[in-house]
Amino acid sequence: QVQVVESGGGLVQPGGSLRLSCAPSGFALHYYAIGWFRQAPGKEREGVSCISSSDGSTYYRDSLKGRFTISRDKTKNTVYLQMNSLKPEDTAVYYCATSLLDYCSGYDARPIGSWGQGTQVTVSS
Repeated sequence: QVQVVESGGGLVQPGGSLRLSCAPSGFALHYYAIGWFRQAPGKEREGVSCISSSDGSTYYRDSLKGRFTISRDKTKNTVYLQMNSLKPEDTAVYYCATSLLDYCSGYDARPIGSWGQGTQVTVSS
């Protein structure tokens, strides 16, 4: 079964940075497009960023461009989400997910094959 595990969440002050990691369990990540999503309390889960397997193309939600960066390290079989200049409104549970496709059609990686368990990111002073 395809599974992914997120790590790297935590509490950070406004303006700070965090790097989230997404690691697979027993398979190579580069076969799949990988997406990051987030879900704030009382809100729907939303796409944050996607990286294609086929050519490494990256996509971002418009409001996050310039602050968030998705990347893939094939040698470590890990996908990262670097988050800079964090704001309180970035507070959410962040999820990594494998797409059913090997490419991204946009920043939302759906249709999803497998979700991670999520990692909490809290931006607060």
